[in-house]
Amino acid sequence: MSKVTINRLETGVPGLDQILGGGLPEFSFNLIGGKPGCGKTTLAHQLMFAMASDERPALYFTVLGESALKMLRYQQQFDFFDPGKINHAIHFVNLSAEAAAGDLDQVTSRIAAEVQAHGPALVFVDSFRSIVRASTTHENKLQQFMQELGMLLTSWQATTFLVGEYSTEADANPIVTLADGLLWLHQSVQRNSMVRKIEILKMRAQAILPGIHTFRISQSGVQVFPPATQAADEVGDRGPNSLGQGKNQVPEDSRLLVGVPELDEMLGGGLPSGYSLLVAGPSGSGKTILAASFLAEGARAGETGVVAVFEQNPHRSRNRILIDLISAGKVALIDSRSPDLSIDEIVLEIMREVKRLKATRVVIDSLSGFELSIAPTFHTDFRESMARMVHALASTGVTVLMTSELEDRYADLRFSPYGTAFLTDAIIVQRYIELDSRLQRLMAVVKVRGSAHSDELRLFSIDGDGIHLGPTLPGHVGLLGGRPSHEHYSEFSAPSTKP
Repeated sequence: MSKVTINRLETGVPGLDQILGGGLPEFSFNLIGGKPGCGKTTLAHQLMFAMASDERPALYFTVLGESALKMLRYQQQFDFFDPGKINHAIHFVNLSAEAAAGDLDQVTSRIAAEVQAHGPALVFVDSFRSIVRASTTHENKLQQFMQELGMLLTSWQATTFLVGEYSTEADANPIVTLADGLLWLHQSVQRNSMVRKIEILKMRAQAILPGIHTFRISQSGVQVFPPATQAADEVGDRGPNSLGQGKNQVPEDSRLLVGVPELDEMLGGGLPSGYSLLVAGPSGSGKTILAASFLAEGARAGETGVVAVFEQNPHRSRNRILIDLISAGKVALIDSRSPDLSIDEIVLEIMREVKRLKATRVVIDSLSGFELSIAPTFHTDFRESMARMVHALASTGVTVLMTSELEDRYADLRFSPYGTAFLTDAIIVQRYIELDSRLQRLMAVVKVRGSAHSDELRLFSIDGDGIHLGPTLPGHVGLLGGRPSHEHYSEFSAPSTKP
């Protein structure tokens, strides 16, 4: 007996094919379930308009008490809606009368007659749960009805979607067992944010991406956000430390300058390409200025970059360097102010900009603002999500600089409030110290994985030209505690702010 090949249909829903494992199996019998308002009908319509054609017509059975015209009035607001397909590639049939009678035989007969008349390749029943609730038959008859419906549509070689308001996958309903695919939609509301998620509970004959994945409904329709580790596929098959061809390609064993000569020396000649760098420090210590210098140095070397900001918008700040880089198209800006962001969504946006610009440098400013920007439901697993994000970015070969806001307690030395410092390849720490009744800034390179680096603690200053590193403080102790002392006082002046 020869092996049967199952054709997979592209859904036309961004991100959905990835979590399905490559698309929907043709002729499969699927259930789209979830509570009211989670986007079931919108997803069904988007699937239908994307997959239906004159060669592959669709039948949409509605069991609503309202007319199809009223339902379509709302669906017309989405970009995927194509009026040219109505009554040609797509036909709507209202089953409300048959469903209201409570006789499942009438429902089956009507569906069979319409299927025979139109010969559809795609069949949607919305809401299938309404048919079940209106039924006056016993449970055995209900199961028989579902089996007959499944056999009918399978014999006509139709890919079928039953849409229903099922609260959980544990609902005692034979359709859950009979279905080839179960697509479950969820939504959660916390404070002022609402997050929608989709879970593929079952899809016969193919490997799916397990877990619950976030999605968003916009004017374009439904967009699913695969896990951050999968989002790297968006930049193409370039492999680790390989960023395509052309002038933006960075050799794997090269080092990237950060734009502060003395700091590059402390790093051992710059930051190894493909590394992730964490710049940690208190507010005002110069983290964003260093990030802008990192991007500007890349532009001078003919590279492009991406910056995702979660604090002050660069266009409303005085960071002229970053503004000019964005205006010149050398750096792409990601500045999302949505109150219900997910990390997977942000990573996907970054990956798309990396692909568009063939970028080699990425800045995330800052992790602290990032945490405040994402929806509350993602806070509990923020550390795990950060680990996936760092891994996903590293898999593309880009060099990443992330800033992290720290409360300068002076009594302890920390590099990240999230316990994620170990995930990065390099760490630069910035601190304030009190010296001779003046507030001074101090910088140190804590680690550069697999590379020698300076262990000096050096003062630095900031002016209109950027960051300038000054001398060390020999003979002083307690620098990291914020209040250094020395046994033999020597005259010291802060590094010059002149270029």
